[in-house]
Amino acid sequence: MSKRDLLIEIGTEELPPKALSSLSEAFTNSITQQLAAEELSFDGVEGFASPRRLAVVVSQLDEQAPSKDIEKWGPPVKVAFKDGQATKAAEAFAKSNGLALDELSNYIANDGKQDKLCFRSTAEGSQASEKLPGFIDQGLASLPIPKRMRWGAKREQFVRPVHWVSVIFGDEVVRGEVMGHRIGRSSRGHRFHSEGELQLGKPADYARQLEEEGRVIADFSRRRELIRQQVTAQGQRLGGEAVIDPALLDEVTALVEWPVALAGNFEQRFLQVPAEALVSSMKEHQKYFHVVDAKGELLPHFITVSNIESREPEKVIDGNERVIRPRLSDAAFFFETDCKTSLAERRERLKKVVFQEKLGSIFDKTERVAELSALIASQLNVDAAQARRAAELSKSDLVSEMVLEFDDMQGIAGTYYAKNDGEPAAVAQAMQEQYLPRFAGDELPAGDVGTVVALADRLDTISGIFGIGQLPTGSKDPFALRRASLAVMRILIEKALDLDLRPLVVKAIAQHSAVKGSDELVESILGYMFERLRAWYDDKGVASEIFLAVNAKGITHALDFDRRVNAVQAFTQLKEASALAAANKRVSNILAKAEGDVVPTVDASLLQEDAEQALHSALGACSSEALALFESGDYTGGLKSLAVLQGPVDRFFDDVMVNADDPALKNNRLSLLKQLQALFLEVADISLLVPAKK
Repeated sequence: MSKRDLLIEIGTEELPPKALSSLSEAFTNSITQQLAAEELSFDGVEGFASPRRLAVVVSQLDEQAPSKDIEKWGPPVKVAFKDGQATKAAEAFAKSNGLALDELSNYIANDGKQDKLCFRSTAEGSQASEKLPGFIDQGLASLPIPKRMRWGAKREQFVRPVHWVSVIFGDEVVRGEVMGHRIGRSSRGHRFHSEGELQLGKPADYARQLEEEGRVIADFSRRRELIRQQVTAQGQRLGGEAVIDPALLDEVTALVEWPVALAGNFEQRFLQVPAEALVSSMKEHQKYFHVVDAKGELLPHFITVSNIESREPEKVIDGNERVIRPRLSDAAFFFETDCKTSLAERRERLKKVVFQEKLGSIFDKTERVAELSALIASQLNVDAAQARRAAELSKSDLVSEMVLEFDDMQGIAGTYYAKNDGEPAAVAQAMQEQYLPRFAGDELPAGDVGTVVALADRLDTISGIFGIGQLPTGSKDPFALRRASLAVMRILIEKALDLDLRPLVVKAIAQHSAVKGSDELVESILGYMFERLRAWYDDKGVASEIFLAVNAKGITHALDFDRRVNAVQAFTQLKEASALAAANKRVSNILAKAEGDVVPTVDASLLQEDAEQALHSALGACSSEALALFESGDYTGGLKSLAVLQGPVDRFFDDVMVNADDPALKNNRLSLLKQLQALFLEVADISLLVPAKK
């Protein structure tokens, strides 16, 4: 089978920088998937992306897909023919396969059971060159673009105007049209370092040709690494270390085709402004990398990545310094202005800021969170007065000039302003820590007061939104209740805080005047919050059966829940675990079918069989030890101590008829099983460890 290299390049106006990498990956994947679906094999594929192009190079692609043997079975001969004449079934078979009726006798085969009509043929494989334009159209149509647009009188829609399409298969240009453009081999290089069109040659030379003739580094990964190296070197030259945020690095990589890193400076006086605000201004508005010293303190320098190799780089640097100066001046003005008004004074303005229409203002929320924080603090031996104060001030920075301009300063600005106001250090620290963790894997609040407010704030939100019936759906979670719930669980578990969530949820609900409290609402909220742990444990390699076994207990202490999960996880590693889980499943089924309530009191005088006497004795011998371990919180040790029951349990089910004819014997044996079940249920419903039958 003949093979050739393939090049596809789509030339556009500058593509959205934050989406460039994902667009390139999606386009490359779509092309390769369509080739594979058509059974066109290839040796390798590589995607390229720069601000003005998406490209794919496929090495050693089949010119034609392999031929296929086609076998179409029709009706049995006895159905196809009646009295030597073709029936309607035979006529339909002949028509669908383009056969004459008098030819059907030549198309009879045995399928191993009976003779049937059978048409065999060979279909030629598709030609790659004929399929490629359609593949490209489909690949572009399937890109993750939220909003497509049209330009001028053109009907084609895309995220940016398309200016050229080049498709070269081997040495030849593929015939066809894509996005309203006739396919060619022309490309364009750098806007300033290259003149005129480039005539692309061999696909394998694509990246080299663009770089040498067009001054475009088309390989996104190579361009990103080059920027990383240049920015790092500039930071070292400045006597510090450049801080390279991965997201910013990707965005800058998507903005330039020929990167040149340059270092600039700003005035020392700006360092009096919170460093986070300066970094935000440089990063978000100018796409600059900031520089820190050995202690992590911000230095008065920045690094920008130019898309041009200037003969006078000092003029480029001067231009960037002129641009950043007013930005930083704005940040300084906001900070100085905000410091003239305390967080406590600013709090009154929160009364006009709506948290949720039915749940009141942000001010109302801080009042509720303050009450809940004081309650949680008292249970954790944390200064309740400081917790209350931190909660009251927690949202005041939302109406500051700094946060209105730089929304990512929320909480951070509050910490600076609390320090400026002379608030206790723990209160100031809590202004920022109340939002931790922000996302999966993020750090937790380090301070006790911050921890308390972080818990109270989220419990208030969850209870309120649930209370007004705005539960999250599969695709919508506007108040981020999933993230909030998991944050509460992580804080309680990872910081080993032994708090019962039930009374806290009850308290949180009661504080919402628009919410009618009920046991059903409490259970709904608790169930939702604990359900978030299922995926969390799954990421840790804990089977869902283990989560379900513990969750069946209705535990409302997250820390206790986690200890039980870990204990059951350890129990499942014992060689006796599988048999004991199966036995518990059997016990549960038997007790579920029992008539009336089964009491766990056993009459030893009614134990007739050796096996039931042995099980009763074994239960008596190990229950005291196990219960003592459970009582102390050593669930792992307690469950391991019950492993000795496997033998007596197996023997009981082998030798004893539970449903005896004598009601007294039957009930006594049910009571024995009830004792067994209750012992394991002290930790979890072990019967749920047995996978459900499909």
